[in-house]
Amino acid sequence: MDNPRTDERGAAPSPSNRGGTNGNGQPFLSDVQTLRERARQHLGEGAVTPSYSTDVHRSIEILQAVLATEIVCVLRYTMHAVAATGISSQGVKAEFAEHAKEEQEHVWQVAERINQLGGKPDMNPEGLATRSASQYGGEADTLVEMIKENLIAERIAIEHYRELIRFFGDRDPGTRVMLERILLVEEEHANDMHDLLISHEGKALER
Repeated sequence: MDNPRTDERGAAPSPSNRGGTNGNGQPFLSDVQTLRERARQHLGEGAVTPSYSTDVHRSIEILQAVLATEIVCVLRYTMHAVAATGISSQGVKAEFAEHAKEEQEHVWQVAERINQLGGKPDMNPEGLATRSASQYGGEADTLVEMIKENLIAERIAIEHYRELIRFFGDRDPGTRVMLERILLVEEEHANDMHDLLISHEGKALER
């Protein structure tokens, strides 16, 4: 297979011939002059350039739901870190607090991405629970119940983010990569909660 980064002599393409074609006759790189001209258009759209190939308003709407999900996770983990009691609670409280901190980092990342796409992050508490994919919970009284609430919430987020990663695909690589990184952390959180549940219940969950 030909390397699209070189011409037939093995040399890198010059700015004037970068609008060549791949083996299927399809263009693989835009001409530099074309890129420059397109970049000068619609400056008010910031990072959203003409090559953005999906509905940016829909992308922002989806990310608002992700933002709400992460905020709810911050609140739930924080509440559990404060409310957890018992002889064996200290290690679990620390785990909850660490997860809350990491979820807060996700809030920043998603909010920044919404801003990059030209939207305004919706952090209004009103309607937060309905925008979120996961639930706040708050009904847990015991350490095990708190762990279960967080494990369920993490599993919901994992499924949701996997779907969104497939949705954005190559149409919005920036958002997809951000979600992939967040997903890895959520999977770690779910694994941590599962381990804690085994530790405190003395048995593994059914798989």
